[in-house]
Formats: sequence, structure tokens, C-alpha cells
Amino acid sequence: MSGGLAEQPREPTLEGLRQRLVEFAAARRWEPYHTPKNLAAALSVEAGELLEIFQWLTPEQAAAVMTDPERAHRVRDEVADVLAYLVQFCTAVGVDPLEALAAKIERNEHRFPVPGEGADVNPNKG
Repeated sequence: MSGGLAEQPREPTLEGLRQRLVEFAAARRWEPYHTPKNLAAALSVEAGELLEIFQWLTPEQAAAVMTDPERAHRVRDEVADVLAYLVQFCTAVGVDPLEALAAKIERNEHRFPVPGEGADVNPNKG
């Protein structure tokens, strides 16, 4: 601390969170269970739990889900679980998720160019 001001907490980074997840699992001796197959399965389960929140909602209710404090809390928790397992999966298989996403966006930009005026915007049509 300097000048009597409390030090501001640092914003989380993907690498910092990845390291915390590695340390968390290591401290509990969970590494043998964190295989790519198990982590992919856990990721799928958590994505399903996120979907479950929205399962029977109308489009209007789904759009307003974050206005309900209890549902908003559940959404944030499931998003965290999905992201945690995705980061752990990427660690297990040696994929940099940010590089993978950047490469995928670039491929999609070439695959789905911005339509010209009057062009058909539905690539699945026809």
C-alpha cells in the first residue's frame, strides 16, 4: 500500500484463473480424474445445467432471466462451471482457448463474408 490507499484487486486473467484451477485440482489430488474425456463430459453436463435454467421459458422470459436475482445467480454459477471445465479441458489437451477462438473467428469471417446490399443473409437457404 502507498499513500494510505488500499491496493486494488487485480482483474482476473485467463492465465491466472487457469493456474488457480490447476492448483485447486492438485491440492485435492484430482489430476488422475482430469482426463480429456472426463473433462469433456463434465463440460457437457455443466452446459446442460445452464440450458436447464432456460428450458421452459418463453423467449421473453429468457431475455429477462438476469432480472430475477435467484435465476441470475444460477446463470452466473453455471457459466463459471462451464468456463472452468473448458479451461481445464484446454489445459489437459494443450489448446490455448483464446488462440483457438481467434482462429475460428477468422475462418468464419472468410466462410461467411459480410453480405452486400440486397444479398441473401441466410447461408443455409437454398
